[in-house]
Amino acid sequence: AISRDLAPTSAQLLWIIDIYGFLVAGSLLTMGTLGDRIGRRKLMLIGATLFGLASLLAAFATSAEMLIAARALLGVAGATIAPSTLSLLRNMFHDPAQFSVAIGVWVSGFSAGSAIGPLVGGVLLERFWWGSVFLISVPVMVVLLITAPLLLPEYRDPDAGRLDLFSAALSLIAVLAVIYGLKQIAVEGLGWASMLTIVAGLAIGALFVRRQRTLADPLIDMKLFANRAFSGSLAMYMLSVLFAFGIFYFTGQYLQLVAGMSPLQAGLWSLPTAAAFIIGSNLAPRIVRRFRPGRVVAVGLSIAAVGLAMLSQVGVDSLPLLLLGSFVMAVGISPVVTLATDIIVGSAPPEQAGAASGISETSAEFGGALGIAVLGSIGTAVYRNQVAARLPADVPPAAATATRETLGGAVAAAAQLPEPLAATLLGAAREAFVQGLQLSSLIGAVGLAGTAVLVAFLLRSLPTTAEGGEHMESKASEPSLDTAQAA
Repeated sequence: AISRDLAPTSAQLLWIIDIYGFLVAGSLLTMGTLGDRIGRRKLMLIGATLFGLASLLAAFATSAEMLIAARALLGVAGATIAPSTLSLLRNMFHDPAQFSVAIGVWVSGFSAGSAIGPLVGGVLLERFWWGSVFLISVPVMVVLLITAPLLLPEYRDPDAGRLDLFSAALSLIAVLAVIYGLKQIAVEGLGWASMLTIVAGLAIGALFVRRQRTLADPLIDMKLFANRAFSGSLAMYMLSVLFAFGIFYFTGQYLQLVAGMSPLQAGLWSLPTAAAFIIGSNLAPRIVRRFRPGRVVAVGLSIAAVGLAMLSQVGVDSLPLLLLGSFVMAVGISPVVTLATDIIVGSAPPEQAGAASGISETSAEFGGALGIAVLGSIGTAVYRNQVAARLPADVPPAAATATRETLGGAVAAAAQLPEPLAATLLGAAREAFVQGLQLSSLIGAVGLAGTAVLVAFLLRSLPTTAEGGEHMESKASEPSLDTAQAA
């Protein structure tokens, strides 16, 4: 619908889709620290106001350029939400057990939103114009602007220094460059341009770290990484997201392009996975009252590895196995997300909770982008190799080229061919795609199993929440040079 109304070029259409995620990832570090300085509730209200206004701009955009600009503003505004809410929770709930429960509810909100969003969007697009999917955000932001001052306490670091704008710019450019390079690898495969972009981003990131060590009021206090709980959980969080969430790149395509579902049907079949996230997120705080977090996370990762191992056995006609494997994976990984966030934010000093929240969410963004780039590239390579060997000889050159690129291209090409050639081509493409899914899932399962072993070692000393917050902080503050360097 956007393509019909605004006539964007292919590059503009990609930017309409991608610019939001890029700006969210690039702005999280700055927004987390800014909340510590100007007030976390204040930052969230500013972000909500900007989000509402940018939603209006996007809904009534009259050109592709206008929509891209609106999506960029939405990304900057969206980056204020997670750090602000997480850091506010850190100051609202001082009891470790209560804080864990709050984080579980917080993760449940994201899980529920990820399930509800596509369904609401699908219903709106069936009945209204495309701008309605942006317009629906406005009343939500209005409710937030009215209720937040009444319900939420304000908190800011009374001793915070000035925000170093140059550091903020360095962090934005570094994150954007690395995320963009990873995205290009996922789309186009490994190439010099994407690798140089990543290397440039890493170099700018190194400059950012060096600058933080010399500033009196750094954007990020690098001493946080000497905390075993903080750095170990951060590494575990990124690796878990890398191996687990990278598979979502395949499951969504399977539902629509292999099983032949509409977007709305695929969204409905994704609800059990979202429900598993909600259940696991809320069970985790109860479990860590009796068992040490390191053990709980290691077991959760092991369960998630079993789920991915099940996905490695999925065939073209294995929808029940795909749904069951995804459910098991979500049951295992949801406590990991909750407890990693809990430990990362909870192990930082209260006055640095915003910065810690921004670091936590940035690590998740990196893990997701890296997972899609690595597992997506592996799956794509398998697909292209297998489909080239399976293509019928009498397929027209244009259709063969489209089929070799992606499964979506194969579906579009098959729609233009007569039967039974179309069915033969589509069967070959779907079989090749499933083989890519199988290998990527197997790699993810091995990766999660390895991460479980790493976690059992790094977080073995963390106490249960029933053993008290002071004990937890004293244990968590033991420095670990290896984990700090790894982070």
